[in-house]
Amino acid sequence: MADTVTPEVRSRMMAGIGPVDTKPELMIRSGLHALGLRFRLGANYKVNDKRLPRRPDLVFPSRRAVIMVHGCFWHGHDCHLFRWPATREEFWRDKITGNIARDRRVRDQLMDAGWRVLEVWECRMKGRERLPVDEVITRCVTFLDGDTAFASIGRDQTVTTSDSA
Repeated sequence: MADTVTPEVRSRMMAGIGPVDTKPELMIRSGLHALGLRFRLGANYKVNDKRLPRRPDLVFPSRRAVIMVHGCFWHGHDCHLFRWPATREEFWRDKITGNIARDRRVRDQLMDAGWRVLEVWECRMKGRERLPVDEVITRCVTFLDGDTAFASIGRDQTVTTSDSA
């Protein structure tokens, strides 16, 4: 399927998407904060702190837990919100498969360092597979109150490089 906007407009749109303060992330932060749960934002967490690779979205030091809120497109989630771009296919395959590999590496590093990891996928917060926000927040709280090492809200499955657009 061809792009419906000019390359210049698409470039401007993609450049405007930031890595922090996404709508799903803000919804989770707001819901957890309203319940009295306090956290540190990964982007503000000490960058040189060797305990944390990269910067998880939400860090709960006293619970040794982090929450990563993943956008389905950028992290190659195998859901209805992801579709391989039809233009610059090689660039996007390299970019997204690199993101997937980095996500796995970071998750493993966090868990090896004794941190518990919850991944929340964007499709569970919007689109046809979405859950009520209260349910997503409840699942986050259940994870934080428990002792599970890893959990995912949304299918824990990413695309493969052999998928076609």
